[in-house]
Amino acid sequence: MRVAVAGGTGTLGSRVAEELHSRGHEVRVLGRTSKDFPVDLTTGEGLARALEGCEVVVDASNSQKNPAEVMAEGSLRLLEAEDAAGVGHHVCVSIVGCDRVSNVYNRAKVEQEGIVADGPVPWTVVRATQFHDLLAGLLDAAGRWRVVPVPRVRLQTVACADVARAVADVAEGPPLKGRLVVAGPEITDARAALRTWRSVTGRRALRIPIPVPGRTGRALRGGVLTEERPDVVGETTFQEWLEARR
Repeated sequence: MRVAVAGGTGTLGSRVAEELHSRGHEVRVLGRTSKDFPVDLTTGEGLARALEGCEVVVDASNSQKNPAEVMAEGSLRLLEAEDAAGVGHHVCVSIVGCDRVSNVYNRAKVEQEGIVADGPVPWTVVRATQFHDLLAGLLDAAGRWRVVPVPRVRLQTVACADVARAVADVAEGPPLKGRLVVAGPEITDARAALRTWRSVTGRRALRIPIPVPGRTGRALRGGVLTEERPDVVGETTFQEWLEARR
């Protein structure tokens, strides 16, 4: 099967491409810096050539600077090109809780999901909880100053490799025309995650409680970033992931 992975040079996209390749599929890595299939979702440049003969497209594109332009408007261009190329399954990677915590990035993800659901290509949305990589990166960065601001938030972080396997499974199957949720193996909170990080890394950092007011704070404390009954449960805990990267 020929599969195109948009955002295939990114954190998740590269893992998805590797996983699909290991299963014997022909994988095209799409992205601005891709060597063989450079594409620009903000203009549509390169998409027609990149999608020629593809049966499935996985959209793992991402942008912190211009999320609406890349992920929402980019999805319109991507789906249009897929329809013209005869692609039979569009797999969109999204985030657990994006529709319940309002910020610029999450609003773009919600808009992207709606565009996919209303688009011309049969689809599946894979929602995942936050990656271990993101949590560790935040703790590493703050830990350099030996002070870590910690809000009250419930977490269920997941290994990127676990999500990549789930996305690859979806890509190999028929379109669900709905969502599949992937979440980490344990629900914890930011304070416990900090304790785990300090224990494994041996680094010392003072915890500074940070209040998050209003609706967002209530949502984070209530577990908006978690899923008690996910469709797929990741195998690797945050502690195991930290220990493996040492």
